[in-house]
Amino acid sequence: MRPPTIAYIALPTVSRAPLGAVPNRWDIVLLPLVLSVLFLAAWGSAQMAVPFHPGETLPLSLDPAMLPFYALRTTLRMAAAMGASLLFTFVYGSFAAKSERAERVLIPLLDILQSVPILGFLSITVVGFLRLFPGSLLGPEAAAIFAIFTSQAWNMAFGFYASLRMVPKELYEVTASFQFSVWQRFWQLEVPYALPGLVGNMMMSVAGGWFFVVAAEAITVEGYDIRLPGVGSYIALAIAQKDLAAVGWAILTMVLVILATDQLVFRPLVAWVERFRSETTASQDLPRSWLLSVLRRARLFGWLGGWVTRLTEAAPKPFRRLAPLALEPSRRQRPWLRYGGGLVDRHWGLLVVATAAVSLVALVRFVRAEVAWSEIGHVFLLGLATAARVVVLTVLATLVWVPIGVWVGLNPRWSQRLQPLVIFLAAFPANLMFPVAVSGIVAWGLNPEIWLSPLMILGTQWYILFNVMGGAAALPGDLKEAAASLGLARWHLWRRLLLPGIFPAYVTGALTASGGAWNASVVAEVVSWGATTLTATGIGAYIAAQTVAGDHPRIALGVAVMSLYVVLLNRMVWERLYRLARRRFAF
Repeated sequence: MRPPTIAYIALPTVSRAPLGAVPNRWDIVLLPLVLSVLFLAAWGSAQMAVPFHPGETLPLSLDPAMLPFYALRTTLRMAAAMGASLLFTFVYGSFAAKSERAERVLIPLLDILQSVPILGFLSITVVGFLRLFPGSLLGPEAAAIFAIFTSQAWNMAFGFYASLRMVPKELYEVTASFQFSVWQRFWQLEVPYALPGLVGNMMMSVAGGWFFVVAAEAITVEGYDIRLPGVGSYIALAIAQKDLAAVGWAILTMVLVILATDQLVFRPLVAWVERFRSETTASQDLPRSWLLSVLRRARLFGWLGGWVTRLTEAAPKPFRRLAPLALEPSRRQRPWLRYGGGLVDRHWGLLVVATAAVSLVALVRFVRAEVAWSEIGHVFLLGLATAARVVVLTVLATLVWVPIGVWVGLNPRWSQRLQPLVIFLAAFPANLMFPVAVSGIVAWGLNPEIWLSPLMILGTQWYILFNVMGGAAALPGDLKEAAASLGLARWHLWRRLLLPGIFPAYVTGALTASGGAWNASVVAEVVSWGATTLTATGIGAYIAAQTVAGDHPRIALGVAVMSLYVVLLNRMVWERLYRLARRRFAF
């Protein structure tokens, strides 16, 4: 039996050993692996800080022998972006979940940030990062890392926020009875409760980073043409030169890197976070990881893990006075602070409306300096065309992947087997499908307006599948046992248990898939293979063209219109579905 109690963050349970313990055979297995990872990380990071000046061409080759080095550089960028995304997730998601005032601003802002295409961020940040690190490759590297961060962070932050909103009130009452500080409650209740969902969103966010890695590493903005050594720039060069063999080598490299990441990072995490699931019955088929098993048996690494655990337990002490000020109103606030807080409470809506109005006026003046009203109206029509594609593709993906996701999620063995495949398919960049798309459309005389659309959902439909798989796997075992004992027919089982049980997870996945499809329209509505370019009518193609030209007013117009459509769709559809999920279908 596994009672639903408060969980505590700790390192994986390992064998503890005294200071002078002799390493066992498991330490001998782990030591070369750990030393190799540390060496590669240090050596690859050093290559990111070499001298560089704008306009300089970085050496890039389609020789397959260079792919291991390129894969290392891309992996380090994605690891740095994931670290930044985790920090952003914990801070942003916590404030949005714990403050109603902050929620009214941060969640719509998250919708807007999710809708801004990666080229929109690159067009704004590249020059700034180049000036921040003059004469060093760190400038373009930081721009690429930030671009990958924008493809990872929003999904993780929204998932973490949704998990915190569904923490049972009874558990908060228990932490209050034990007089937990805000810091203790965060690390010993909220993070453990959200960990299963957070790990799943991390996997999909890494896949999202792979999906946009070509745009992040092959930077073509405002006259800058910077191709950082990496798998993404390798793919871009292979497409420009119509080298199918190089495209095949890039696919093979992606497969190997994703499999290695699954075995060394995500598979151990998935097996470890099972300890934080709140169920009244123990699952019969728990996920397993050979690396986690080795870590638990290693003696020397167990001793090191004990030291790290004790350090993390001691670390929060200096922050316990600061955390309540950040997340909860203190009873001993100064009078001016209490007066300021009351003033903000009374005029919060007015402040938000005023800020939005000033920003809107500034945006209109900036755009109108270069763009006529007729073109602005045309851009709104382009946004409507892309919105129609997003809605149709999301509905089709829902009809296909919800039944499959439920079946896989209810079969843990199949879930473990298919997990790397799903991550690979989600990480598969749309650019790698350009040869097939362009060749097929040209050969058969197909309409690009229709047949380029599937590229938009290519990488984002898997958010629906992955979240539904997680929602089905998280169904409490006692409910599944009760349904089996009642002998519910298939339709009643779906209507009474499965669909309501996965509904919150589906809404999160569909919301992310919809936002990702908007973002992917920038690379899916303009497709090139060598000298052949196909374009579909839509706002994604408009933003892509203006970004290459470096036309900031039109970039701002395209991004603003896309964000407006995304926010309206989220407010009118997804927010209502999310409220329904939280009110009626949360366990």
